[in-house]
Amino acid sequence: MRIECRGVLFDLDGVLVDSTPAVERVWTRWAEEHKLDAKSVVKQAHGRPSIETIRELLPHADHAAEDRKVERWEIEDIADVVALPGAAELLRTLPESRWAVVTSGTRSLATARLKAAGLPVPRGFVTASDIQNGKPHPEPYLLGANSLATRAEECVAIEDAPAGVRAAKAAGTRVIAVRTTTEAAELRESGADWILADLSRVSVHASGECLALTFAEE
Repeated sequence: MRIECRGVLFDLDGVLVDSTPAVERVWTRWAEEHKLDAKSVVKQAHGRPSIETIRELLPHADHAAEDRKVERWEIEDIADVVALPGAAELLRTLPESRWAVVTSGTRSLATARLKAAGLPVPRGFVTASDIQNGKPHPEPYLLGANSLATRAEECVAIEDAPAGVRAAKAAGTRVIAVRTTTEAAELRESGADWILADLSRVSVHASGECLALTFAEE
């Protein structure tokens, strides 16, 4: 498969970095503290801003304080955060002005995880610190395209979570989904256009502002 675009918008966790063990540890700790079912909390939190999950599960809590606590735990828990297959190689071949990270984490957390994984901090960077509405709302991906001075319709998003896939599709972006954290059937149901195992299957050729992505769909 070969597709052309003017920008690539990457989700972070589950796409560029493997932070799943850390995410599960933090949200399990938080769930147990509040006597909630850890497995369902981890699933609900994946791919969304932390504060939105907190608001839903603890409607009468001090949401800002809980969010700061979760963020602090996540920033402290980065010892086993690593780059996912193909991520470093793909980023090295992309011009800096043609790719961005669009993540539900805060800027501090996203930066810590990128650095822990040995990946560059992007020029285009949309985090929970920059938005009013988190995934699955289209706002994050609309801002991501804007950070590259292009339109969402001219970009390709790479996601691993259903909420992220729906956000990108709602913004008008084509979506490659990687099944690092979610089954292919659920990604397809969320609207993903193509599904891959990971980024090791993707290569890019850049010519000016035009990018040509080549990949082998499963």
